[in-house]
Amino acid sequence: MSTPPFRADIVGSFLRPAALAEARRRFADGTIDAEALRIAEDTAVAELVVREADAGLKLATDGEFRRSWWHFDFFGLLDGVDIVELDHGIQFQGVQTRPRGIEISGPIGFSDSHPFLDHFRSLKSLIERTTGAVPKFSIPAPTVLDFRLEPDHITASEYDGRDAIVDDLVQAYRDAVAAFYDAGARYLQFDDTAWAYLCSDVELDKARERGIRTDGIAERYATILNRILDGKPDDLVVTTHVCRGNFRSTWISSGGYEPVAEQLLGNTGYDGYFLEYDSERAGGFEPLRFLPEGDKTVVLGLITSKSGELEDVDAVKKRIDEASAFAPLEQLALSPQCGFASTEEGNLLTEDQQWAKVREVTDIAADVWR
Repeated sequence: MSTPPFRADIVGSFLRPAALAEARRRFADGTIDAEALRIAEDTAVAELVVREADAGLKLATDGEFRRSWWHFDFFGLLDGVDIVELDHGIQFQGVQTRPRGIEISGPIGFSDSHPFLDHFRSLKSLIERTTGAVPKFSIPAPTVLDFRLEPDHITASEYDGRDAIVDDLVQAYRDAVAAFYDAGARYLQFDDTAWAYLCSDVELDKARERGIRTDGIAERYATILNRILDGKPDDLVVTTHVCRGNFRSTWISSGGYEPVAEQLLGNTGYDGYFLEYDSERAGGFEPLRFLPEGDKTVVLGLITSKSGELEDVDAVKKRIDEASAFAPLEQLALSPQCGFASTEEGNLLTEDQQWAKVREVTDIAADVWR
């Protein structure tokens, strides 16, 4: 496959190298300045891009090395959105994140000065000078902001409740997509936990407690996404990664894709879907029957990023074959189930194990899709 998503692909984030982690610690305690941190980030990303190429990937990401969180860093730099301290974090299995949340304090918008644009430009320029891979850049999906927003955290007078933010949120993302495209992006990804939570009765109960109307929510989210994606340039590939939670090798939700598959696969304008299939919590491949015939791709996340143990190659190939009973093999691809470090803390495996996982993806994909 010459255009993304590729037969061997990745979600995006990588474990932070020790030197970068140390630089971020020193910046936080004030012993180095922002320029010194940027130099450390540039060095780490340059080394990462080469390693991605050496592992056989046709794409390259910046590993999210310039972020602390996969989602809050982007959201908190939107106009009218603040990241605030809460009295609780996000509860994973046996561990809780730092207590942060989203607050809408003014009109939501995406500015041309959003730092993530420079992050992308830096990645693109680096790749052009080195490996020539396709730069891939990920941002959190708008549905994540909606799903995680607590009802008393809309303080802006412009909005009377959750539904009132939708038009501005859609326009902010349309502006973001256009800005990344103008900066040269041709492969974007919306990382999304909301769709996975809609497959979990436990998470739906929690959502209702936060004041979210869950009846028809999949249709609502498909409409929001299509309003953003309608009219995107034909040569811009936009995929999504559906995540059940990824923090220090733990997770949040369980449940197969059946409750949302028709809307997600059949009725949204994405070009590809990175779906986690590394454990029984993901259910079976039957929901793939809703993937329309044509150019859309499902990237099977059969290689877990939560542990360092390598999967059995024959078992992975067998699962790809099983998936092809519900979606054509030519519309399937392979990746790790998630990133290796959705937050800067990272998952519980070593860098060597991480790269062995990536190499396993590229080797299996090369054999299956000869």
